[in-house]
Amino acid sequence: MGTWIVIGIVVVIVVWLILTYNGLVTARNRTQEAWSEIDVELKRRHDLIPNLVNTVQGYIGHERGTLEAVTNARAAAVSAGATGDPAKIGQAENMLSQSLRSLFAVSENYPELKAITAFTNLQETLTATEDKIEFSRRFYNGNVRDYNIKLQTLPTSLIAGALGFKPFGFFQADEGDRAVPQVNFGPPSGSGGPPAGPPAGGSSGPPPPGQSGPPPQV
Repeated sequence: MGTWIVIGIVVVIVVWLILTYNGLVTARNRTQEAWSEIDVELKRRHDLIPNLVNTVQGYIGHERGTLEAVTNARAAAVSAGATGDPAKIGQAENMLSQSLRSLFAVSENYPELKAITAFTNLQETLTATEDKIEFSRRFYNGNVRDYNIKLQTLPTSLIAGALGFKPFGFFQADEGDRAVPQVNFGPPSGSGGPPAGPPAGGSSGPPPPGQSGPPPQV
């Protein structure tokens, strides 16, 4: 009788280990899949920005500081994406969002620019991409929360580390960067005003963005 009790206990433990391991693998894969959706949308935004800058610079070229801020923020976001660290990526992407809002706010002072189909199409596409990023961020963070809870609660927490499972970091959005920037419009510098037409030459394609891959486990 005692032997059968021991065998029964061993069987229960083995079954629990298998179910727990499979559950953690499933939760981890779902989290990585959710991150890949964010990654796709971020790369899409990075690819659109060079064309946006090329389109607007002929009209608001004297707003050089705003254009440079967008270009620099995009470069920083691409570099952060290469690290795969959600914290660094989130900070860089928040700065990029803020710079884009500033650019679109400045563009409101140029009716001739808003009449350009290429600009309005890019603006609408970037806005739609922002919405997708926000949705993907919420979905990813929900999966991170559920996965991390599994790791931190008993009895799973007793074996998760030994099985190689580590928590994921959240992809945070800074609420301060969500506010619409205040822009004071002044008359364009120079007597001639902004050019009446788009810049000469076609817009060049964007450089390939950094490969971010799945987020690291911390």
